[in-house]
Amino acid sequence: MTGGADRSLEPVTEKESPSRSGPYGVQIVNTGPDHTFVLDEDALADLLLKDDVKDRAVVVISVVGAFRKGKSFLLDFFLRYMQHKYGSGGGGDWLGSEDAPLRGFSWRGGSERDTTGILMWSEVFKTTLENGEKVAIVLLDTQGAFDSESTVRDNATVFALSTMLSSTQIYNLSQNIQEDDLQHLQLFTEYGRLALEASGTTPFQRLQFLVRDWSFPYEAPYGAEGGREILQRRLKTSDNKHRELQSLRQHITSCFSEIACFLMPHPGLRVATSPAFDGRLQDIEPEFKRSLQQLVPMLLSPQALVPKLINGQKVTCRDLLQYFKSYMNIYKGNELPEPKSMLAATAEANNLTAVAEAKEVYTRLMEEICGGAKPYLQSAMLEAEHHRVRDKALHAFQSKRKMGGDVISEGYCKQLTQDLEEQFAQFAAHNESKNIFKAARTPSVYFTIAMVFYVLSGACALLGLYALANLCNMAMFVALLTLVLWAYIRYSGEMRELGVTIDDAANMLWDNVMKPMYQACLEKSLEHAAAAAAERALGPPTANGKHKQL
Repeated sequence: MTGGADRSLEPVTEKESPSRSGPYGVQIVNTGPDHTFVLDEDALADLLLKDDVKDRAVVVISVVGAFRKGKSFLLDFFLRYMQHKYGSGGGGDWLGSEDAPLRGFSWRGGSERDTTGILMWSEVFKTTLENGEKVAIVLLDTQGAFDSESTVRDNATVFALSTMLSSTQIYNLSQNIQEDDLQHLQLFTEYGRLALEASGTTPFQRLQFLVRDWSFPYEAPYGAEGGREILQRRLKTSDNKHRELQSLRQHITSCFSEIACFLMPHPGLRVATSPAFDGRLQDIEPEFKRSLQQLVPMLLSPQALVPKLINGQKVTCRDLLQYFKSYMNIYKGNELPEPKSMLAATAEANNLTAVAEAKEVYTRLMEEICGGAKPYLQSAMLEAEHHRVRDKALHAFQSKRKMGGDVISEGYCKQLTQDLEEQFAQFAAHNESKNIFKAARTPSVYFTIAMVFYVLSGACALLGLYALANLCNMAMFVALLTLVLWAYIRYSGEMRELGVTIDDAANMLWDNVMKPMYQACLEKSLEHAAAAAAERALGPPTANGKHKQL
């Protein structure tokens, strides 16, 4: 839109904030000092790691384009449809009442920008596709490009992040598809060229051109059909076109698996010029509302939803968090990252999501074997189960398609194996803590020492060896005092280092003194028992010295 219309289609409501009781736009990418962007990982994790959505395939719908062209205004109509279709919007027409103000993502009138960074709607919508797959739907609102405060790097960062993370990217344009619009699109999707060469797949999914304030319905009618005509004209290549123009169009068509266009009329003079406009339908032209009723279901109905794919694999909400983190890491500097860096970030995130999935498989299966409520499991059996479960986890990692080649993937696999071994050590320690005999080892050792010296003291006293008896009594009291001190430490939780020393001394005495003596005595007992059994089996000796068989 131009002139006053530019200011009309940006929200009128105040900035949404977490203090509001209902859903709101959450700032997940903030603008930092010196034209940098900062990811709010905590806010993003709160949205994507909820138990009811974290393992669902995610549908990401984003709107990008120049500032003050009505992106947030459009998204709030998306929200009305989503709340009606997938939320608790109730019956009736999804557009709502004629006199209801438009609420949702922050918007206001005027010529200055309102949205900064990237916002995500706090309500993640859930639905089931026609094929039975359960998905989560995420809406993103982005900072407008080409304002007086943004650098080329700012525009490229927001556009590239939005394009790489969305399954449906809506490119919001005013009045027409111009050559500079295509050039900006090429600049911001340059990453796609390398990704295409590296993986052999189309890097991005659906690109929806949305031409606002289309003023030439006599050339092409409003809606998807007219948009198809205009798009074919703009992306058409021929031999008489300059090579640079042909390359531009080939690049765009190779980067997206689906490209469409929709033409929308002007919303009306009251929308464009009234400072009191608050989004009420009664102030919007009927032709614009009819276009909304075509466009929004065309993008958001269950039949139209497109789950996010990266490297041919569906991305879950949990995976999306990792991709956000990996992509944001390469935008920390003051220069635009090379397309090669973008590819490396995608490969990193791709491998890290596979690692996280494998770890989850290992943790879940090991919890079923030796979790908190499970009884003690013999060490040898636990180790055998560990090897079996580890192989399953490694198989889960290796079976997931990953970018970056075998060399990079092998490095992540080695790190995963090391992490699983460390995790097993924790499971083994937890399992050992359930061993009642090991838990009672320290008190048993010191009590046994006390009893042994008590008996020795009595024996020495009977033999008149009072000096030795006194030493034995002293050793007995030391053992009993150590036992009492150990019990106090266990009960109070104080002097933990001393408690560890007492346990270590008990283990040393058990391993080096008491256990060998116990095993020797046990072996002798078994030998005597075997000899006695053999004697009984042979029977008593006869007169000639031979045994009579029983």
